[in-house]
Amino acid sequence: MRLIASRREKKMVSKEDYSLASVALKKLAMNKTCRDAFTEDSLFFKLFSPAAQRYFLATNRKALLPKLNVLANKGYALSVEYVGEENSDPIVVQRFVEEYLSSIQTFAEAGLKPQLSFDLSAVGLALSQDIAYRNAAAIISKAANYDVPVMISMEHAASVDQILEVYGELAPEYANVGVTIQAYLHRTLEDLPKVLRYGRKVRLVKGVYNEPETVALPRGEALDKRYMELLQLLLNAGGEVSAATQDPDLIPRILEQYGQLSNLELEMLHGVQPGLLRQVKDAGLPCRIYGV
Repeated sequence: MRLIASRREKKMVSKEDYSLASVALKKLAMNKTCRDAFTEDSLFFKLFSPAAQRYFLATNRKALLPKLNVLANKGYALSVEYVGEENSDPIVVQRFVEEYLSSIQTFAEAGLKPQLSFDLSAVGLALSQDIAYRNAAAIISKAANYDVPVMISMEHAASVDQILEVYGELAPEYANVGVTIQAYLHRTLEDLPKVLRYGRKVRLVKGVYNEPETVALPRGEALDKRYMELLQLLLNAGGEVSAATQDPDLIPRILEQYGQLSNLELEMLHGVQPGLLRQVKDAGLPCRIYGV
């Protein structure tokens, strides 16, 4: 099946635009100064809020529920992440954890089971690895009671060892937890065995953090090739795999080569090329919308 982005989508953004937008949104979310400027400066908020609304599902749980219902009724799986990274304030960390715990209950009462995603740095990794583990375990344990999947995000290259260590403690105990790996990191191929040994879901992304070329590949054909190679290895392992990409060149290849596999889904950010995502879903490949 040939996938064709709508004329409006083609006109609005290119492949590089999507990459840059992903990086920009991630950095905005990561940086407290930027987050505060966005929410506290009325002019800044008025200028950029309309554009941001295209990509953000909602600003609170009350507004989120009806939007999740609409997407679920259209046949999409859902993933939700609350913005919050690199928190070193114990009070902020605890509030973040409590928001997830409350959301699990809210979603359950509404009959929804969106996959929950978060960064370990948002649940206390900057304080200690043990705090991050205990907070993550609290979220994952409650989510398991409601059959809700949880996906641990990947972060800066300097944090990978800690994240994989925490994941290695969580995965044997909780079947509902998965982890994200980044194709652009040179180390990822060597990390695969320790990720795959647990048989949990793996989410494959290209990677958005600004890393030196000694650590990671830049955007381009070499990264596309590595992404597809890693995807093949993950699928061969037999576990659940989420191919998380907005790349309009990779998506048709993924659908053509692996579209009939039962252990694969395509994940795209909310608001990014909805027409293309709909075509993939209609072609039979399960699709997940990732919203913040």
